[in-house]
Amino acid sequence: MSMALNAIRRKKNVKKGIQFCLMVCGASGTGRTTFVNTLCGKKVLEGKDADDAANAHIEEGVRIKPVTVEESRIKRNPRFRDNRVHALLYFITPTGHGLRELDIELMKRLSPRVNVIPVIGKADSLTPAELAESKKLIMEDIEHYRIPVYNFPYDIEEDDEDTVEENAELRGLMPFAIVGSEDFVEINGRKVRARQYPWGIVEVENPRHSDFLAIRSALLHSHLADLKEITHDFLYENYRTEKLSKGVDGAAGYDSSMNPEDLASQSVRLKEEQLRREEEKLKEIELKVQREIAEKRQELLARESQLREIEARMASERAANGDA
Repeated sequence: MSMALNAIRRKKNVKKGIQFCLMVCGASGTGRTTFVNTLCGKKVLEGKDADDAANAHIEEGVRIKPVTVEESRIKRNPRFRDNRVHALLYFITPTGHGLRELDIELMKRLSPRVNVIPVIGKADSLTPAELAESKKLIMEDIEHYRIPVYNFPYDIEEDDEDTVEENAELRGLMPFAIVGSEDFVEINGRKVRARQYPWGIVEVENPRHSDFLAIRSALLHSHLADLKEITHDFLYENYRTEKLSKGVDGAAGYDSSMNPEDLASQSVRLKEEQLRREEEKLKEIELKVQREIAEKRQELLARESQLREIEARMASERAANGDA
């Protein structure tokens, strides 16, 4: 069933075209560049960040356009294009232990702004036992320090069985063990992306060796829409509210190149928009309360009618018994 749902999602995404921004973050040497090249199915990044990259196909009908940009501008481009990051893969060094202090601090600062998904880079450098222990310790640290990572949320009461099962399975894989490779190895007559060692071969797309397939499917198919919705409806709204509240006194967060009149005008417009949104929410709450009151009133009237019928029936029975 989940495969059919993914196929439907994929067709819709290909037809409409969806802009999805993914950021990879982590210490040097954790396999970020190799992961991007593996995800895109071709070499789009060198050892150093490239300034341009061509479109890359990862499967039939699905196209990725990787773009690497170093942004240092303050003024906004009038032809602004929404490049909000929808998901951030945080690459954790495969030490076999939990999170470092730097990882904890960075993830705590990033999580309120973006959907952070923790992954262990170069997971093939750990034994299965070390990897399992490392995953356990990392998730314990995330819970202990209350780092709000994206944990593939689901509601048992509202979501369908397939969604609950899929999200629970993905949550159980966190942090995802990532193995990337730009090389192909022939196994049983077929070429697969893999890393070859003296002791054996690690297949990138083999679930027993790596969680690459799971994270790729989640990012590009099953959870793409959810990541975008959370970014827009929750993370960005929180950020926007924070900026608006700071802008009341010193207009913090606004473009410093604007003149005072334009700055004041923009501040007023933003406040008016915020008030309008709050009024709409209040109206929705009021309508909801009115509907609930009307439903309760109908229930009470129905109960009263039932009681009157029971009283009439009892009175009739008493009268019949008295006549007898």
